[in-house]
Amino acid sequence: PPTSRLRLGGMIFTTTRVRFPSGSDVLVGDLHQPQGQDATSATTIVIVTGSWTTVKEQQADFYARRLAAAGLTTLVFDFRGFGQSEGNPRCWENPARKVEDIHAAVSFAVSQGYTRIGALGICASAGYQAVNTADDHRVCSLALVAPWLHNRELVAPYYGGEAGVSDRIDMSRAAATRYAETGEVSYIPAISTTDESAAMFGPFDYYLDPQRGDIPEWDKQIAVMSWEPWLTFNPIDSASKITVPVHMVHSRDGAVPDGAQLFFDALPGPKHIDWLPGTQLDFYDQPAQVDPAVAAVVEHFRHTL
Repeated sequence: PPTSRLRLGGMIFTTTRVRFPSGSDVLVGDLHQPQGQDATSATTIVIVTGSWTTVKEQQADFYARRLAAAGLTTLVFDFRGFGQSEGNPRCWENPARKVEDIHAAVSFAVSQGYTRIGALGICASAGYQAVNTADDHRVCSLALVAPWLHNRELVAPYYGGEAGVSDRIDMSRAAATRYAETGEVSYIPAISTTDESAAMFGPFDYYLDPQRGDIPEWDKQIAVMSWEPWLTFNPIDSASKITVPVHMVHSRDGAVPDGAQLFFDALPGPKHIDWLPGTQLDFYDQPAQVDPAVAAVVEHFRHTL
């Protein structure tokens, strides 16, 4: 497979394009392997995932490369239906399907000889990583940065209250029925400052700036039938089943901080949480938030993997 040699922060690491199955589809990812005396054990790897609707080149790779520069081998990949990976329907934000893809990524890592596996979830995928970790005992350590962790009660205020949630679920069911009957997928913009139907409506700068998250690889849309699986997803319930060490980094001004606290309180194993200043999108790529988050996550994995 094609391999490139990169340098970041004084550390040289190689990036190798990889492919592995999830269900009947093939996922496409990048494996970052640090070189030199500061590299950690060849049996250790961290699987890194980013926010909803995104592709591997956004938050996931931003963090994965920095972990590689600190000596940790990392794997990023596109979920089914996103980016370069196979899978239909496209841009379907289905938490259960994404959890299956993370499980498949762990299986790929094991097949490559990695036995000490860490998981890092950023924003929405924090919940996906948490649910997989609760049931996948091959994962030895978990870290969550700016985790979006909700239940039905906590998610409602973000979508116009219970009425807004119910309306979106109705739209989701209608779109799913249409797809089942015709194969046609209804889409809305992932982000817009003018279209109120968008999944993210407002001036969310990260997704609007070509120098940040508005990259060519990102489709900038989401299937309408994503609403029901997303809004009914409850990763907080998985916390009580997670016994591996967990480190969380979040902000009281970030997304669903009460959900992060509920999740943290329910964890029965070793755990730590850092509350830092900053907004949700700051943790995607801004040095004031990313640098301490990466430092905390690296330290966590070095001591638990």
